[in-house]
Amino acid sequence: MIIPFWILLTPLYNREDPALFGMPFFYWFQFVGIAIGVACTTLVYLGTRHKPATAPPSEPADVDDLDEGNAR
Repeated sequence: MIIPFWILLTPLYNREDPALFGMPFFYWFQFVGIAIGVACTTLVYLGTRHKPATAPPSEPADVDDLDEGNAR
C-alpha cells in the first residue's frame, strides 16, 4: 500500500508554489496527507468492525493441545 509512504518522499513536495490560502505547498500537502491517512483508517475500520479478530475454536482447547511439545 503506497498511501503511508508517499508522504515520506519529501523532495517531491519541498517547494512553496502553489500556495493555498497563503500556505506554502509543503505544508498544505502534509495536511492533505493526514486527511487521506485518517480516511483510509476510517474505511478499514468501518469495513472490518463486525468481523471477528480470530476464528472461533471449533472445539474447546485442551491444555495438552496448547503444549508446544505435543506432537500429533
